[in-house]
Amino acid sequence: MASIVQPLCVPSSYKDQQYQGTSTQLARDLANSTTLYVGNLSFYTTEEQIYELFSKCGEIKRIIMGLDRNTKTPCGFCFVEYYHHRDALDCMKYINSSKLDERIVRSDLDHGYREGRQFGRGRSGGQVRDEYRQEYDPGRGGWGHVRAQQEAERERQQKANYEAITTIPAGADQDYKDRKEEPTKRSREDDENEEEDEGKARANPRFREDKEDEEDA
Repeated sequence: MASIVQPLCVPSSYKDQQYQGTSTQLARDLANSTTLYVGNLSFYTTEEQIYELFSKCGEIKRIIMGLDRNTKTPCGFCFVEYYHHRDALDCMKYINSSKLDERIVRSDLDHGYREGRQFGRGRSGGQVRDEYRQEYDPGRGGWGHVRAQQEAERERQQKANYEAITTIPAGADQDYKDRKEEPTKRSREDDENEEEDEGKARANPRFREDKEDEEDA
């Protein structure tokens, strides 16, 4: 009887661009594969955590952690290899889309691990999807590689355009010094007012009489 619900253990339509065989060969390899590709992992998820979760569906032969090609640190994916094909299918049924380290992990049948596939294929050394990611993701190292460059450029421009000048530009030292030594307009006015008050006091005879009386006393 036909079913309108697609089985959970069916591999996706994704094809590895570095696979050298034909579509028929790929279908045959997937039909007998014991290897799963696991993606959307946190950079901080350990091999022990992956083993604890994926071993619930069968005995694991080995786990190959995906690494940044340049730094040789985890970059968010791995390969899980079982001993039996049925265990890999059960994992797709029961563990795919499970949450690990607060992330929804993706698993898909893989045609088989080959040496060198553990390294990221992006230009920055990691995964290509992380280079063009626009959202901030702390579990995947923060911003994507391209967005990180944009943020760094924005901060550089902001610093150059909006931060206050804290040092005197070269060649302007003397000009700033001369301006600082010139009296201000307010100080000149204060001096003139003081001289005017002294002149009024000398012209007032009563002021002098009072002062002389104080001296006689």
